[in-house]
Amino acid sequence: MGGRKRYGTTFSSYIGLFFFYNTSIAAASASGTPSDEGFWIVSVFQKGGPMMWPILLCSIIAVAIAVERFINLKREKVIHPDFLQEVRRKWQNSEFDQAIEVCGRHKIPMSRIVRAGLLRWKMGILEIERAVEGAGNHESTQLAANLRGLGVIANIAPMLGLLGTVAGMIKAFDVISLSGTGNSAMVASGISEALITTASGLIVGIPVLAAYHFLRGRVDQLVFEMEEISITFMEEIGYNLQKKRE
Repeated sequence: MGGRKRYGTTFSSYIGLFFFYNTSIAAASASGTPSDEGFWIVSVFQKGGPMMWPILLCSIIAVAIAVERFINLKREKVIHPDFLQEVRRKWQNSEFDQAIEVCGRHKIPMSRIVRAGLLRWKMGILEIERAVEGAGNHESTQLAANLRGLGVIANIAPMLGLLGTVAGMIKAFDVISLSGTGNSAMVASGISEALITTASGLIVGIPVLAAYHFLRGRVDQLVFEMEEISITFMEEIGYNLQKKRE
């Protein structure tokens, strides 16, 4: 648990630094900050050409999605141990109405799954299973919300960098066709633009892809835990209902 907590803290620190880096570039570039040694990042950004702006936009959106998912995928916001302990004590004692009240006080995915099953306890175990399965599918989809956006950005950012590369090479060859190889400054400018956009697209795409797989793994882990809890819930509910009939 300690290693997992330190890893999560490190990941959130990287996200914060990445967000500060992006917003600093956007603010400095928009205000026309001089390209001195203290603002070499802005200078590189400006040399990258117009394709740097959509790449920057992609990085800001990716940071926003990653931060939102990282916060909302904490275990206590999905499967709170205090809720599990309290509601399990209720359903094990066949206090189903009180268990429903407990679920209503906790606004987390696991409580909504359990509540969906408890609301049908009078209809039999098959109806409980259907309700739990339906609620579980819905909550699993909600946990993965916005992660597709990270996957899309991870693919789009390098493609935007490649588009900027093509545009820069076209610019360089256009200069060569008009003035020959004598205008080396213009040729170098086009080649520099091509290389900067390629590097920028990869700089954005690689960490976004890593964040996507990290968060996807967290979702899968949480869904697996919810499935195990749901199975235990249905087994104990079925046992209690059978005892009531006897």
